[in-house]
Amino acid sequence: SFAELFEKQNYELRIAGGAVRDLLSGVTPQDIDFATTATPAEMKEMFTSAGVRLINNKGEKHGTITARLHEQNFEITTLRIDVVTDGRHAEVEFTTDWEKDAERRDLTVNSMFLGLDGMLYDFFNGYEDLKNKKIRFVGKASERIQEDYLRILRYFRFYGRIVENPGDHEPSTLQAIKENAKGLAGISGERIWVELKKILLGNHVNHLVRLMYELDIAQYVGLPLDGNLEEFDRVTKNIENLCPKPMTVLTSLFRLKDDVTNLDLRLKISKEEKTLGLFLVKHRQELTKAVGPEPLRPYQDFLMDSREANTNSKICELLKYQGEENLLKAMQQWTVPSFPVSGHDLRKMGMSSGKEIGTALQQLREEWKKSGYHMDKEELLSCLKKL
Repeated sequence: SFAELFEKQNYELRIAGGAVRDLLSGVTPQDIDFATTATPAEMKEMFTSAGVRLINNKGEKHGTITARLHEQNFEITTLRIDVVTDGRHAEVEFTTDWEKDAERRDLTVNSMFLGLDGMLYDFFNGYEDLKNKKIRFVGKASERIQEDYLRILRYFRFYGRIVENPGDHEPSTLQAIKENAKGLAGISGERIWVELKKILLGNHVNHLVRLMYELDIAQYVGLPLDGNLEEFDRVTKNIENLCPKPMTVLTSLFRLKDDVTNLDLRLKISKEEKTLGLFLVKHRQELTKAVGPEPLRPYQDFLMDSREANTNSKICELLKYQGEENLLKAMQQWTVPSFPVSGHDLRKMGMSSGKEIGTALQQLREEWKKSGYHMDKEELLSCLKKL
């Protein structure tokens, strides 16, 4: 194992950051990052002579080497100190001091190391904070934020993941966030959108988005100045257990389709996300369940008439938005019936002009739709004789 390689050369190797947090919370980490006292050059030499494959993904100037072993990628980063930061990225120099490396990490719960022997190295009370479900910046909040303004959103994301109750913030932290909110204007839309989506799917989303408005963050991350917080409140309750897409949650803040366009300009959301946002803004009021024995009919008819791709999944998101859990289940189990009559059938009945066939098919489609898509070929064709 590569742990032995490090040991043989007397380099220290420990698990770092998020993986330690996950392991201590009893969550399986998605990927395990390592930190080491070895420099990139030393690692390269050690791995190459041991015949371990290195994957080049340009992390080297930040001190990260990626090794491929047992069909898995391992990222190993040299301990480092940030020399210059501009609020977006840092120039680093390498160190062998574990505490110095922990010091430049964002939150206490992300600043711990775990030795491969199970020893925990925790310089900033991260384990205490994790047990007490507290999210705190390492050292001074304003300093950490000014090194990378995206950390404001990371604070919210981890708050939604770890803290039990909304409203459990240190006033000085909120103050630091408010004073530095403007810094988010300089962060790329893509990076912001990655964090924002995770916040939208986490706990306390209603509380956290309200906080974004109170702390004057909203406008710098593409949200409308007059976000509809009442609707947001209602919809976040509706979708609690329905696994919505991030865009579905977010759209409840929007009053107009321009709000979707402006979000896209700032965050470069995907085409699919944009289409979903526009669809929800357009149809959330009118497209609702029918009174009577067939509540799903309006949604089914809409789908049958639709000429666009993905309409089914958009309607499912609309049902989540509206909090229609039972209709959602029914919609997910419904298969789109196929229209049983073809032009070929009509030719067999003696129709020859294309125009006539087209008109007849159109009329039959209408009858079929009225029947709730139940009429079969025979019924439809005998219906044609009446028409």
